[in-house]
Amino acid sequence: MGSVRWAFLCGSWRPSRSEWMLANRCIQREERDRIGQFVFAKDAKSAMAGRLLLRRFVCERMGIPWSEIRLERSPRGKPYLAAPLKVRSDSGTEPPSWSFNLSHQGDYAVLAAEQGGQVGVDIMKNTMPGTSSVPEFFRIMTRQFTAYEWSVIQSAGSEHLQLAAFYRHWALKESFIKAIGTGLGFNLQRVEFHLAPEPLTQKHVLRQTKMHLDEEEEEDWIFEESLLDADHHVAVALGPTDKTGSELFRPSLPPASSFTLLSFSDLTASASPLTEEDPSCWDSFEMKAEAPQRQRDTHTSEQPPVSR
Repeated sequence: MGSVRWAFLCGSWRPSRSEWMLANRCIQREERDRIGQFVFAKDAKSAMAGRLLLRRFVCERMGIPWSEIRLERSPRGKPYLAAPLKVRSDSGTEPPSWSFNLSHQGDYAVLAAEQGGQVGVDIMKNTMPGTSSVPEFFRIMTRQFTAYEWSVIQSAGSEHLQLAAFYRHWALKESFIKAIGTGLGFNLQRVEFHLAPEPLTQKHVLRQTKMHLDEEEEEDWIFEESLLDADHHVAVALGPTDKTGSELFRPSLPPASSFTLLSFSDLTASASPLTEEDPSCWDSFEMKAEAPQRQRDTHTSEQPPVSR
């Protein structure tokens, strides 16, 4: 079984003209046009990093040439590989299929992929509420968590620690929702997380957190948690493709691994241009970068920052 955990630090990426032009040439035209519609350079960079992470994964791990990769979006906006090529192993059998998922929020874009199971990933940056106090923010978000989860969040200590616990729970819930592909219609109070007793660190991945679905503990799902840095928490949900395969899923999982931080050179190492150079891509990006940057990491009083 294969497992991939990659991260790219978008926040400190200051693409040169040649880098941005290369990136735009190495993604599909409709992806390039969609990225060009973002108002802020921060969002354009995050979306671009996500496209390149995904194409690198498909090329290097699934063995599909960069120029033959065709990505589509589901009605809910989740990217998927259209008509993937059938790849056979040396034994002549078809290997287990890959599942992959992307998220970007704060300063990072991340990709998680797993062979032979479902996967969802979510990253959250621990930030103070933008337009409300922490108690008011929690009051607005009351219905997103169970009474037990709120007791854990509000007993964490200082407001900073309470927010960290809040975002940790939020990332766990989002990772599960993204893995099953349900979307916004899922009642988040149906899932309740019982956190691992160990503290989160940047060097160690926890797998002890348990999920209760409709008040019953789910044995089939595994949740990986770690910190990319002191402010960014990432959660990965791993589950079997169906109930019949749940007995085989856990023993076949490889050991948990930390996210590998990639550079722009890493993202484009296997890339090949798909379109001709369009100077307007750089002109548009420069305008975004030079425009006054509204802080996009802070959430409003209505909802937490959205990870994608």
